[in-house]
Amino acid sequence: MQTITNTQEQPIGDQQDFLLIEKVTKSYNTPTGIYPVLDEIDFSVAAGEFICVIGHSGCGKSTLLNMIAGFSQPTTGEVRLQGKIVEKPGPDRMMVFQNYSLLPWKTAYENVYLGVNSVYPDKPHSEKIAIVEEHLAMVGLTEAAQKKPAQLSGGMKQRVAIARALAIRPQVLILDEPFGALDAITKEELQDELLKIWQDHKLTVLMITHDIDEALYLCDRLVMMTNGPSAKIGEVLKMPFKRPRVRSRLLEDPRYYELRNYALDFLYNRFAHSEDPTDDTAPEISEKKGFGKIAAMIGGVAVAAIIGFSLLQSMVKSPQNSNPIPAVEAPSGK
Repeated sequence: MQTITNTQEQPIGDQQDFLLIEKVTKSYNTPTGIYPVLDEIDFSVAAGEFICVIGHSGCGKSTLLNMIAGFSQPTTGEVRLQGKIVEKPGPDRMMVFQNYSLLPWKTAYENVYLGVNSVYPDKPHSEKIAIVEEHLAMVGLTEAAQKKPAQLSGGMKQRVAIARALAIRPQVLILDEPFGALDAITKEELQDELLKIWQDHKLTVLMITHDIDEALYLCDRLVMMTNGPSAKIGEVLKMPFKRPRVRSRLLEDPRYYELRNYALDFLYNRFAHSEDPTDDTAPEISEKKGFGKIAAMIGGVAVAAIIGFSLLQSMVKSPQNSNPIPAVEAPSGK
């Protein structure tokens, strides 16, 4: 397929090597030894590019984005943003999580204001208010500004989280499966809003998703991770679709299904998920265990039935109890 690239291809965009991940590895010390999560990740992102990362659970997607955000450090290698090593979180990189991460005792307005006030403490109060109101309006939450998270739907909570992240004008927006818990209609609405915000503000976006259709619709390039431990970037798919994208037209494009099938083959055939990726017998063992459990359950029910029937017979035949089940008398009317 001509749309498939290797990890060494130069990214698209106005400023190449805007974000560099250079020979990054990540491992953790555990009671049983060192556990390698990521192994030799080499990748570059251009300014204004939209990147989606996909892979099975446990392959290190969130670990990689956490290092870009500055929440953790590589074991070896470097993450560089505009030539500077990322050593800690900063306002130039904002992250939106799947679980919203809103303060439940504050309103939508106060949650966004908190972020603005933390990054721009010296701005005039009136200017900070204007920034908050602008970004709440951007995600369609002007009328819900004074509601607390418990009064908001899942989609509205995620809009607050996105508004809070964008209100400080980051250079890189990092999204860790932000729409995974939403229903299909809300998800599509937020996908369209995210694309509009990305195009209007020329952001660089890195987004984790488990939804192949979502990735193909949103991204410029799709990064597909191999299974962990020691996960790598397996392949990178470059999207051939022009922008702005119309969902209905995209679904009519034969290239869309070609890319979709290729990604599905990568995830579910070439890198099918298993607790032990080296064990080809894992599905067979699992199936045998399933049959064993069913047989054990049936056997247990049969034994219980036999024991119960035997006890009932002994009670009926007992000479000391010729009428083991007394009749229930009607209550006296006296």
